[in-house]
Amino acid sequence: MANNQEVERIAKKLDKMVHKKNTDGALDLLRELKNIKMSLETLQSTRVGMSVNAVRKQSSDEEVQILAKALIKSWKKLLDGSEEKEKKKEGPPVRSSSTSKDSSSSEKSKKSREPPTTPTTPTSPTTPTLPPLVTSFPPAPVTTDSVRNKCRELLVAALQTDDDHKTIGVDCEHLAAQIEEEIFQEFKSTDMKYKSRLRSRISNLKDQKNPDLRRNVLCGNISPQRIACMTAEEMASAELKQIREALTKESIREHQLSKVGGTETDMFICNKCHGKSCTYTQVQTRSADEPMTTFVLCNSCGNRWKFC
Repeated sequence: MANNQEVERIAKKLDKMVHKKNTDGALDLLRELKNIKMSLETLQSTRVGMSVNAVRKQSSDEEVQILAKALIKSWKKLLDGSEEKEKKKEGPPVRSSSTSKDSSSSEKSKKSREPPTTPTTPTSPTTPTLPPLVTSFPPAPVTTDSVRNKCRELLVAALQTDDDHKTIGVDCEHLAAQIEEEIFQEFKSTDMKYKSRLRSRISNLKDQKNPDLRRNVLCGNISPQRIACMTAEEMASAELKQIREALTKESIREHQLSKVGGTETDMFICNKCHGKSCTYTQVQTRSADEPMTTFVLCNSCGNRWKFC
């Protein structure tokens, strides 16, 4: 049986190499892994498959790439072997029901097949998690940066605001890591711009009045790449979008009314384009014994000013 602590130690070293983008010494660690007799339980608990695959993608050393591929291939066979044994374990009851021979002999044959499969058969909750560890590598690598890890935790909490993630069956930690990675790759640091972008994502995902945004992200309708760069207007709820649209229409209407209702003149000169084609309106903004205030609009460039 493999030494879990030893494998976990090697996996952490490989993760640090990936984070620092320096894979010097990776070949020695891969050779150590090659000499360790790996078990399915160790492979799942240490997640070493992800670490080896990450080093393979980042390293330019051909020997490192070849050895990493060989290790992943051998671990894939270990997974395939466990699945075949699981099928064999489920097989005997079908054969015993289809044959009407001696029941005692079928029980003996069933018991004879149980011992080899019992120690290596994985438990049902962990079986589905192994294939992505070995056959594919998620786009968000492991990071040791405390700021980035804290941001990922806050994103997980935002995605888990209600029970939608349980109904959909999505891994919120994985999804949060992907979103954070996309934002980090844009700014290449954890500066104020990075933090401001994360803060706006977290705030909108936690918004109880805007559950559709969170559900679309959990369902995959909005990808991690998309949510990482969406504007505040794009993330807004349908209700808020309607309010903004109504205010925009009202502003346009007021602008048109002021332009139509004014008086055209060439008595004023625009201080921007120096044109004389203007429209003015007069409004009593002060007391009755004071003169009216004149508001002027340049018909050429749209510049507005107040003439007293």
